[in-house]
Amino acid sequence: MRVAMIGTGYVGLVSGACFSNFGHHVVCVDKDGDKIERLKKGDIPIFEPGLNRLVADNVASGRLSFTTDLTSAVPDAEAVFIAVGTPSRRGDGFADLSYVYDAASEIADSLKSYTVVITKSTVPVGTSNKVEQIIRQRQPGAEFDVASNPEFLREGSAIEDFQRPDRIVVGADTDRARNVLRALYRPLFLNDKTPFVFTSRETSELIKYASNAFLAMKITFINEMADLCEKSGADIQDVSRGIGLDGRIGSKFLNAGPGYGGSCFPKDTLALVRLAAEFGAPSRLIESVVDVNDNRKKRMAEKIIDAFGGVKDKTVAILGVTFKPNTDDMRDSPSLDIIPALQAAGAIIRAFDPEGMVEAGKMLPGVVWAKNTFEAVSKADGVVILTEWNEFRALDFTLLKSLLRRALLVDLRNIYNPRDMVEAGFEYHSVGRSSVKP
Repeated sequence: MRVAMIGTGYVGLVSGACFSNFGHHVVCVDKDGDKIERLKKGDIPIFEPGLNRLVADNVASGRLSFTTDLTSAVPDAEAVFIAVGTPSRRGDGFADLSYVYDAASEIADSLKSYTVVITKSTVPVGTSNKVEQIIRQRQPGAEFDVASNPEFLREGSAIEDFQRPDRIVVGADTDRARNVLRALYRPLFLNDKTPFVFTSRETSELIKYASNAFLAMKITFINEMADLCEKSGADIQDVSRGIGLDGRIGSKFLNAGPGYGGSCFPKDTLALVRLAAEFGAPSRLIESVVDVNDNRKKRMAEKIIDAFGGVKDKTVAILGVTFKPNTDDMRDSPSLDIIPALQAAGAIIRAFDPEGMVEAGKMLPGVVWAKNTFEAVSKADGVVILTEWNEFRALDFTLLKSLLRRALLVDLRNIYNPRDMVEAGFEYHSVGRSSVKP
């Protein structure tokens, strides 16, 4: 099939590359000429494991190409995906749909034969109806359907998620549109383990928001339990395991930490709160999740300051600044709240992240960026782990201790065992567990 993917951000680029790897001919479209030129040269603007090779292979095969010209990509396409950004709108938290609607208008002007226009961007309930209305108004005689096909890609494992998904959700109102989506995902239909959910467009749109909100709620719940553990002497690791083994609950997203971040959970939970209020069905639970998560990041800075006994004029080594490992994404990362709070308290911040320092440097002024872990910790008054990159999971503690002014580790991801840290001679502070000293 011939596919046009409008938008080459995280979702659009990964989805376009994966569809081309299924054997479809995909043209990825973006208005950013510099980005398109980079992609044509094989320079991938985001970090996602395996994406460089996937793009290169499918460009070489002739199945994947890039352009700024939407009018050349849409007319021959049987399926056109809208995969543009839907950031939180300033002032009210609603999803900003201006990019989606602009794309719909441009698509309408380029339709030549029957096409399914598919919203892959995360959008509020009713957006597909509005997209259909925009296209119909601009080209009343066009033959098309609008469908919803939300993505469920985790940064750092997006290619695996696309090719071996938990489920495929399709919201479509006609058999003709559903058949096009079946053909697009045919390689996954051959795998009986991939559930397909065919539903209405409104339901499909809400599934995406509900899914992200539920996962954000699990993270927030376990973080609140971690606070209770610290007050009561319980261990959050054992609590997480004890409840996660219940099949009704599950173990995923029950890792205590500094709060959720990234490109999805913060904006999608806020958008769902606003959407629910607009429909007159307020979601008090998700309202609390948003509030608790916002406050958690601030409290993590206080936790660090307390562990250091104050940070004024002290050097704090930070390991990891991206919101999660295996990405360079800094959007709503806890580090964007924690590091400025430490700086405001007088700390000197020296940081290292395997992939995120270029983006972080634009957002975190005053940070000294180190070339590696050990340059970051050299002569620091303590070290803080903010992101659980694999290379921070097996640190050489003998060397680490010799480089630090004080053998102090604040581990906001609970990577290490407190007993091991005591044996290594470290004062160790983690989340939801008692602090220990040698």
